Amino acid sequence: MKHSPGNPGRFIWQQNDAFIEKTFRELLSETQLIHEGDYLFRQGQVVDRLIMVETGRISLSYSAENGRCFQFGTMDCDEQLFGEMEFFTGYLCQLDIVAEEPLIVGVCSSERLEAALDQHPKLALFFASAIAVDYQDTLEIFLHRMLYPIAHNIAYDLYRQHQNKQPMDGFSKNYKEAERFGTTDRVYRRAVKTLVDAGLVIRTKQGLEIKNLDELRRFLGNDSFD
Repeated sequence: MKHSPGNPGRFIWQQNDAFIEKTFRELLSETQLIHEGDYLFRQGQVVDRLIMVETGRISLSYSAENGRCFQFGTMDCDEQLFGEMEFFTGYLCQLDIVAEEPLIVGVCSSERLEAALDQHPKLALFFASAIAVDYQDTLEIFLHRMLYPIAHNIAYDLYRQHQNKQPMDGFSKNYKEAERFGTTDRVYRRAVKTLVDAGLVIRTKQGLEIKNLDELRRFLGNDSFD
């Protein structure tokens, strides 16, 4: 969850920004160094603390028992908080969260957060609003991955990047990009070739880019959405 509001109207308690900021700073008084490649949290672990990454890059992924892996992508954090969902549900951590570069993070114990929530009910409403936004963002990703072909998902991902509405970035390595779309490297490359042959995208040193925006919008099935 993101501590500071990303867009106007995102949180119902924006008028309490100063209060939220002050409370978080008091809760996150402990700091910790996370080395590149180290885990903030591991899938399946008990979560007894919350971690805030003010700045820095992380990646998130899920590994199934059958050996398959789903990559959510990488994220440039801006006061991003992790562990809050497990705090409220009591579930084990669902994802591997890995530092893609050295990070200095703020740490809050579950006990301190629980005491703060008892003392400040408005803080609980802030968490509820923020978690609801994260839930809907994540659900949108999963629904598109499940219900649309790989080529459509790749095109949609590029279009969201074009709109600056993509919460997660991709990877430079093909096999990790394939895992981000829930498939294999071979299937991913074949889907990309379909888009390239159709004149919708091009390959560059930086990765895939949109070649024909209007045609891409028509390919996605709606040439009038924002």
